[in-house]
Amino acid sequence: MGLTRTRRIVAAVLLAATVAAGLVVYALLPDTAATDIAGDALYSVAAYVAVVLIAPRLPAIGAGAIAAAWCVGVELFQLTGLPLAWGAQFPPVMLVLGTVFDARDLAVYVATIILATAVDVLLGKVSTPR
Repeated sequence: MGLTRTRRIVAAVLLAATVAAGLVVYALLPDTAATDIAGDALYSVAAYVAVVLIAPRLPAIGAGAIAAAWCVGVELFQLTGLPLAWGAQFPPVMLVLGTVFDARDLAVYVATIILATAVDVLLGKVSTPR
């Protein structure tokens, strides 16, 4: 099996697991600062592995940059009020676009994506044949 195909399969499995974990946090745990941060971290990991799933040949730094741009863009889009209004009409929209802007979310997204990128780089170095 080629490296690209393996990377795509791993990303798909990680995306499914991350979304499942996020749904557990959202649906089963009390709404606290800790669960909000956990949800943000899981959202940014999902964004990162989604980029890898779509573009498995993209270097980790590129995947991290795209995922960070997505997460920051979504957070800034919340300033328009549209995600909150759309979520009131169709609640699943809130899982993708959030509701209201929170500057802390930006920090969590960026920190988590830096960590995901670093793990991806390190795992790539470990798994690459010499």
